[in-house]
Amino acid sequence: MASTRRQMHLGVFWLGTGNHSAGWRHEGAWQSNSSWPLVVAGAQIAERGKFDLFFISDSLVMDPGDHPSFVSRFEPTTLIAALATVTRHVGLGATVSTSFSEPFDVARTFMTLHTISGGRAAWNIVTSSHDKAAENFSKERLPEHDLRYEIAGEFVGVVKGLWDSWDDGAVVADRASGAFLDKSKVHALNHKGRFFAVKGPLNIAPGPHGHPLLIQAGGSAPGQELSARTADLVFSVVNGDKTSAKTAYDDLKRRAVKQGRAPESLPILPGVMPIIGDTDEEAKDQLDRLQGWLSSTNALSLVSQRLGHDISGYPLDGPIPDLPTTNRGQAFSKTLFEMARRENMTLRDLYNITAAARGHWVIYGTARRIADIFEDWFTGGLADGFIIMPAYFPGAFNDFVNRVVPELQRRGLYRKDYSGPTLRDHLGLAAPAAAAKAEREHAASAS
Repeated sequence: MASTRRQMHLGVFWLGTGNHSAGWRHEGAWQSNSSWPLVVAGAQIAERGKFDLFFISDSLVMDPGDHPSFVSRFEPTTLIAALATVTRHVGLGATVSTSFSEPFDVARTFMTLHTISGGRAAWNIVTSSHDKAAENFSKERLPEHDLRYEIAGEFVGVVKGLWDSWDDGAVVADRASGAFLDKSKVHALNHKGRFFAVKGPLNIAPGPHGHPLLIQAGGSAPGQELSARTADLVFSVVNGDKTSAKTAYDDLKRRAVKQGRAPESLPILPGVMPIIGDTDEEAKDQLDRLQGWLSSTNALSLVSQRLGHDISGYPLDGPIPDLPTTNRGQAFSKTLFEMARRENMTLRDLYNITAAARGHWVIYGTARRIADIFEDWFTGGLADGFIIMPAYFPGAFNDFVNRVVPELQRRGLYRKDYSGPTLRDHLGLAAPAAAAKAEREHAASAS
């Protein structure tokens, strides 16, 4: 009889120059985020490690002082379309902003990606958080933070409505009768909301794998509500503090239950940068070497972005200033401020941590120690898995796949092979109900 033991999920966050800001300086490290052969090699390492997801972020701004991988990068939906042809199992996630897109285009693009990838596509929903991005789209600034999430909520609802605008069996292609389409099984959406008016239906029939999956990473209250309603996977931000992580994990699961969902239908995967060595001391030396390559200028720029405030005028060795919430993304600033105050950090401490993994959790040690930490968080109800953020590629990612993955498999925590071909199979998620169809059937039975 097959084991029903809960299994850990793993994704990898792709930044070709490494997730550590100075990772590209490591011996043998890749030094490009816009090299097709390197992206292919990275995705194939993920597939060798039986990863659920190869996850590609995006930015609509080019800032020369930013992380090296943000300076030059491929457009992510185009990229995962190409990756679908050179991988067979690993899920492929691409980021698209609701602030600079239209629901019809996003619905059409991701349904196409889901079909050609054999059910492996996921849309990472972001609202954008940088006014400089607005300037690239004929706008002066972004809407306010909470308004961006109101727009995103309606945007996602329209996309899902368009995906549901075709019933099963709509295409009949009957040569004898000459009927190609059963028109009664294709439905206009006729959405007229506060932000969007979309008639529909979508002009692509759904493939055999149902909806594309939805990823969400918002940590603010509006972001958590969007996740609870719509997400199939949440990419969360943690700082290593188990108490705050447990509170956030349980809160999001409760929000999902209030939306009529089973808690296990919403896997939560914190981002983590593992530094692996033969001994804990060797791993710490590797982290220290990476940290020693940081530029204070770039580090300060990254911290300013994460906090939403220019901190260049504050003393680096002074206390963390009391800064208000801004219109930028709020998950990272909240996590960083909590950690800084809990551990009595200076700004210098904070920029060292932020430049390492842009505010995500950094751990170091032997493969066994990394596996111990993962098992503790997984079995303790703090995480359903992890988004791995290798400090550099390919070495740090190979270290994880070659050393930590076998240890997790030995403990029975992680798959030894894929259970099916789709991302939904990897995550153990049931096929989504066709909401529009259910509503029509309910209306028909009530009439």
